[in-house]
Amino acid sequence: METNDMIDLASWVFQILAFAFVFVVGLAALVAVILFVIDRTQTEDAVRRNYPVIGRFRHLFTELGEFFRQYFFAMDREELPFNRAQRDWVKRATSGKGNTVAFGSTRNIAVTGTPIFVNAPFPPLDDQFACSEPMMIGQGARQPYVAQSFFNLSGMSYGAISKPAVLALSRGSKEAGIWMNTGEGGLSPYHLEGGADIVFQIGTAKYGVRDKEGHLDDDKLREVAAHEQVKMFELKLAQGAKPGKGGILPGAKITPEIAKIRGIDEGEDSISPNRHVEIDDWDDLLDFLAHIREVTGKPVGIKTVFGAEQAFRDMLETIKKRGDDMAPDFITLDGGEGGTGASPLPLMDLVGVSIKEALPEVAGLLREYGLKQRIKLVASAKLMVPGEVAWALAAGADFVTTARGFMFSLGCIQAMKCNMNTCPTGITTHDPRFQKGLVPEDKYKKVARYAKSIVKEVEMIAHSVGVAEPRQLKRQHVRMVQDTGNSVPLDVLYPDKAS
Repeated sequence: METNDMIDLASWVFQILAFAFVFVVGLAALVAVILFVIDRTQTEDAVRRNYPVIGRFRHLFTELGEFFRQYFFAMDREELPFNRAQRDWVKRATSGKGNTVAFGSTRNIAVTGTPIFVNAPFPPLDDQFACSEPMMIGQGARQPYVAQSFFNLSGMSYGAISKPAVLALSRGSKEAGIWMNTGEGGLSPYHLEGGADIVFQIGTAKYGVRDKEGHLDDDKLREVAAHEQVKMFELKLAQGAKPGKGGILPGAKITPEIAKIRGIDEGEDSISPNRHVEIDDWDDLLDFLAHIREVTGKPVGIKTVFGAEQAFRDMLETIKKRGDDMAPDFITLDGGEGGTGASPLPLMDLVGVSIKEALPEVAGLLREYGLKQRIKLVASAKLMVPGEVAWALAAGADFVTTARGFMFSLGCIQAMKCNMNTCPTGITTHDPRFQKGLVPEDKYKKVARYAKSIVKEVEMIAHSVGVAEPRQLKRQHVRMVQDTGNSVPLDVLYPDKAS
């Protein structure tokens, strides 16, 4: 190319770039002027009205703040609701590459409430490793259930979570030998497809087993119970995210399929009653449970949140008065820390007792009334890593369930968008654009590895403590750090009330 031609080409490129620059600057200036006028004239936001255009950055930085804290500024053990150390443990567990770390723990064991397990001076030899055993629930039911694992999947409804998420959880639960709770949204084909044992949850709206008026339909109940995979029924009285308030499913998440499964109208917000309209007192509750047990032939329990000791005493006294056969086969005790469900902030933050306080209290009451063997106790709250699960067993739980732990095993990044149908990992959205990122054929393996890792490492803690089975962990095997910095045995904090 001639020198003059090269000069002409360079001049031409320069003119184009200059024009583009002027165009972009001009366009930006025009947009700024338009935004200036809009901000000056609007009346909703005082900052933008007083500081047009620039004031918009405050909103942007506020929105981005939680993400910057999560990835750059928060320490490993600081973030809520789940910190980086917890999420990283789940990630390592799901990878199948081992879960050991080097150079010491990042956990501050001086924090009040930290559990510390008491190692045995002469633990069993390695070939006598602690091994978990199956446990029967509902001995009095026509079809009692022998649960294979002490660690299981808590309730997440199809509708609240997506089809690929349900499929991955169902297949993973089958692979790991754990039960899968449907949540209150009814039984979908995707729950059944993976082959896992199913706990069917009956919420206050009776989704999946309701008539047109929203009351329990015995024929539909029998249809659900006819599935061999459905092993138990759980009547939800309350959940940790919103005690005293029913479930909330936005209309944008209610597809024709979900509407059919639940027995509701498509595209309309579905808000469950705050309690079961058929149940006004403890006698009503026991009658309702007995009815479900009789119709289905399968174990029936309740899910609730601890509020006051006297309420539980009233329930247990009613059971003793009417006979142990009238008791629920299990109680799922949720913590007031909040769960996967979307909830008004005051209920999420302020209502219901934490599982750390509630579980020892309820276990103690069951022993006091001689019902600990009759009623199996299931702990369900922010218990998603081995130390928390082992603590729950020591505090008196027979089983532990989690939802959010399994969400992390599916790839949840704690984006806090669960109720907006924009979940970037495809777990809590019905938008095909986002769902395509969740591939059940891959994720179910991670689900199974997570569950198996929990069981393995809880067995490891039990072995170190010196017991042969994780459920043999007792309160004397764990100490709780106090505000003085010293630790106190759990059985001293919560002495056994049994006579």
